[in-house]
Amino acid sequence: MDSLVKPLQDLVDKFRSLDGVGQKSAMRMAFSILDMPDADAYAFAQAILDAKTKIGLCSVCQNISSEEICPICASSTRDHSVVCVVEDYQAVIALEKVKEFSGVYHVLHGTISPMKGIGPDQLKIKELLNRINNDDIKEVIVATNPTVAGEATAMYISRILKPLGLKVTRIANGLPVGADLEYADAVTLYRAIMGRHDI
Repeated sequence: MDSLVKPLQDLVDKFRSLDGVGQKSAMRMAFSILDMPDADAYAFAQAILDAKTKIGLCSVCQNISSEEICPICASSTRDHSVVCVVEDYQAVIALEKVKEFSGVYHVLHGTISPMKGIGPDQLKIKELLNRINNDDIKEVIVATNPTVAGEATAMYISRILKPLGLKVTRIANGLPVGADLEYADAVTLYRAIMGRHDI
């Protein structure tokens, strides 16, 4: 927008560069910052800087952490013999909300995607293998998304881990609660049938 003064336009552009933020949302956020008291604006800026400088990766699971070892990996109440492999730290947050999984995690930071030039070496698979070689891990649950890249990554991990004598499992997927069978696609229905269990 040509009518905005440059500092405000720069702020709008920065918000606009965030994933999922459109022009109107970026404008609203920029004006919110502009309307803040100075102390709140400085605190907001400091929170961004702190997030960038004080958050790193857990040396064990590769999840984000403000310590060398994240609270999940450091916990003595978690089952460290069961590792759930996920694509990103957002998946860890989603699974932790369920409060049913008592094992630990390993974050890949993406999926294998030759079209995007992402191979196994760009993911945290080497770190997963190091954990398996050094820790007493009995089961690896592959919880990548049911996308083409997620499935390819799951198959790759399964191929390299099964010869090590580990139990490698894949999360079940299929019909979401409240879905109608008539509207489900063939792949979803197939997975729902193949992932059936006793009731």
